[in-house]
Amino acid sequence: MEQLSVENLVIGFGKAGKTLAADLAKAGQSVILVEQSEVMYGGTCINIGCIPSKKLLVEGLKGQNVADKVTVFNQSMTAKNGLIGKLRAANFAKLDSLENVRIITAKASFKDEHTVLLNGRDGEFEVRADKIFINTGASSNRLAIEGADSARIYDSTGILSLTERPDRLVIVGGGYISLEFAFMYQAFGSQVTILENSDTFLAREDRDMAEAMLDVLNRKGIQVHLGVQTERFVENADSTTVVTNQGEFIADAVLVAIGRRANTQGLALENADIKLNERGVIITDEHLRVAGKSHIWAMGDVAGSAQFTYISLDDYRIVRDQLFAEGKRSRDDRAVFPTAVFTEPPFAHIGLTESAAQKSGRNIIVKKMKAEMIPKAKVLGQTDGLLKAIIDADTDEILGVTLFCAEAHEIINLFKMAMDYNIPASYIKNQIFTHPTIIEGLNDLFA
Repeated sequence: MEQLSVENLVIGFGKAGKTLAADLAKAGQSVILVEQSEVMYGGTCINIGCIPSKKLLVEGLKGQNVADKVTVFNQSMTAKNGLIGKLRAANFAKLDSLENVRIITAKASFKDEHTVLLNGRDGEFEVRADKIFINTGASSNRLAIEGADSARIYDSTGILSLTERPDRLVIVGGGYISLEFAFMYQAFGSQVTILENSDTFLAREDRDMAEAMLDVLNRKGIQVHLGVQTERFVENADSTTVVTNQGEFIADAVLVAIGRRANTQGLALENADIKLNERGVIITDEHLRVAGKSHIWAMGDVAGSAQFTYISLDDYRIVRDQLFAEGKRSRDDRAVFPTAVFTEPPFAHIGLTESAAQKSGRNIIVKKMKAEMIPKAKVLGQTDGLLKAIIDADTDEILGVTLFCAEAHEIINLFKMAMDYNIPASYIKNQIFTHPTIIEGLNDLFA
């Protein structure tokens, strides 16, 4: 076993880890970055998350008027694979080209709080590091029921790489990831059925917004069943039967999308006395320093941060500030941030929902507008959806915005800045926007 000593050990090639590794190297510090799989160079987002899923949706929508959906599916997968291969290679090359960075492909496990054992394709190593950064991400939860290991049962990673388009796709789980795949495979011509455990569809959202989404799903032929308890999977010769309390559903492929868990398995965190909380994520302070460890940080999903690439990037900023600046930046600085679900049209949100604002005791004004009222929506042929804003009636403060319309994923970012800098609702009402655009609809929404 080769003995190595380094100033910085980064475990995981995710957004925070790879970005921090580059900064440390450019500052003249030695860095070892360890990633357990060569197909994960660059992290979850570019390999098995944001980028491939959005590429597939975009390619599927390009072919919405093509009758041969199997060809659309095959061409979309080819385009996705080509893009991901290029991005993965570019991410590796960007770090590998830095003089002070060494990338090791291996699994990591702690020996003690300063020493990590590496074992994998590149050999066996014992690495002693002055500082350690854990950025191992998260993976899909599994259903602990009979048949869960059947050949046609997939998680969000597997469903991105199917070699044959399923005629019938059943999705267990009715959350945001489920919705993205539902719209994607509907565009590929699959018959899609969503089985949701809860009796309430999109329980975090206001009922009018959830109903607007449900209306679009119904019109696209995507079936949604609520209050469904999935009991077991039965593998047949050419299909899988999903057995539930509401009957049986036949599928050519089953996607299980019931949340994600932090990747801590195999890290032997106990050897470094690194503690997990009740959600299974590493306990850190507001600056992402691991509890009781002045030289170890955790970033991204494994630290319990919201599971978005841009939040992992903000975790990097917090840690970078600890290492190179005043150390004032913290998780507390991002109480409000935007989210987007890449459905068709996209669904984006920031701040309080109407129900949450009501519970806060504020005197509120609720503004709503159908997407079909926006001229550009008619130009695009995308008139589905609903726009909604929550305003403090006493102060004109923007409390929350939900956009379910074309370009929602882009426009929502405007409200992050507006809310951070206390820009009042009346400013948005009177702002000058170009025409014809979706964003000009905000003039009418806030009127």
